[in-house]
Amino acid sequence: MLKTVEIWCLSLGALLLSMLLIAAFIFSTGNSPSEVFYSLYRGAFGSWFSWQNTLVRAAPLMLTALCTALPARVGLIVIGGEGAMVVGGLSAAMIGIAIQDAPSFMVMSAMMVVGGGCAGLWIFAVGALRHYRNVNETISSLLLNYIAIAVLNFLVVGVLKDPATLNNPSTYSIGEKNMITSIGDSSVHWGLVYGLVVCFAMWFVARRTTFGFAADVTGGNIRAARLVGLPVAKIVLLSCFLGGAAAGLAGVIEIAAIQGRANSSLNAGYGYAGILVAFLARHNPLAIIPYALLLGGIQASGGLLQRTHDLPDATVAVFQGIIFMIILSSEMLYGRIKFLQPKSMIS
Repeated sequence: MLKTVEIWCLSLGALLLSMLLIAAFIFSTGNSPSEVFYSLYRGAFGSWFSWQNTLVRAAPLMLTALCTALPARVGLIVIGGEGAMVVGGLSAAMIGIAIQDAPSFMVMSAMMVVGGGCAGLWIFAVGALRHYRNVNETISSLLLNYIAIAVLNFLVVGVLKDPATLNNPSTYSIGEKNMITSIGDSSVHWGLVYGLVVCFAMWFVARRTTFGFAADVTGGNIRAARLVGLPVAKIVLLSCFLGGAAAGLAGVIEIAAIQGRANSSLNAGYGYAGILVAFLARHNPLAIIPYALLLGGIQASGGLLQRTHDLPDATVAVFQGIIFMIILSSEMLYGRIKFLQPKSMIS
C-alpha cells in the first residue's frame, strides 16, 4: 500500500514541478503562464473539436508507449518505438498496395499481421542482441530508429514512389476502400479502439497471467529468475516482440486511417513521445491510456499556442522535454522517502 502511495506522490510531484518549470519557461517568452495554460486546456479538451484532435493523437501514443513499457517489465530500456512504427507502417503499406484489390477485411488483416509482425521482429532483434551478445538495448534500439527512417526515405523516393506525388514523395495508395473509417460522424477513427483494446489486453497479460508474473520476476532479478528455472530468453524476446508489434500497429493505423500511403509523415515523433508516456505510466499498460490522452492533448494544442501567443512550433516539444527530464530525475527518489517506507519488523 505504501509503495503505491509513494508512486502516486512522486508522479504527481514530478508533474507539479514540471508545470512550475514550464510556467517559468513561458514567462521567459514574455507570455502569461496562466493564459498559456488556459490555451493548452482549450486546445486539448476545451471543445468537442479539441477532444477529437486529442483522441486521434492519443491512439498511436498508447501503442508506441507499449514498445517501451513491455520490455521495461523485463528490465530492458528500449527506445525504438519510432523505428518500429516506421517499419510497421511501411510494411503495411507495401502489403496493402500489393493486394489492394482483395476484399477490404483481408487487406486490413494482412496489413495488421505484416505490419505488427515486421515491427515485432525489429524490436525482437534488440532483445536478442541484448540477451545473446550483451549489446546495450537502449543504444541499439536508438540506432535502429535511424536505420528504419533511412530505409523509409530511400524507398519512398525510389522504387515505391508514386510519380504523382512530386512535392511530398510517397508510395502508391492502399486504396480508399481499405482505409480505417471514422467512428460515427466524428473525425476520430477506429484506430483509437484498437489502441484501447491492446492496452487492456497487455494489462491482462501483465497482471493476470503466469507469463506476466514471470516477466516481473525476470525484470526484478534476472539471476533469481534463472535459479527458479524460468525461460528467461523466451520471456525477454517475447516481451520485446509484443512491444514492437504494438508500435507497428501504430504505424498501420497511421497508414490506414490518416495517410493512405507511406511517406515521411510516418516519422512524426509518436515513438519518442511514447517513451515519455511509458515512464509517466510507470510501464503499466492500463495507466498508459490517461497519460496518452494528456500528451495527445498537449500536442493537439500546439497550433492554438502558435496562433494565440505567437509561440514557435517547437514549444510543445520543449514542454514534453521538461516533463521527461523531471520524470526521469524523480526515479532516483523511489525508495528514499522514509515516511513512505514500510516499518522494519526488527527494532
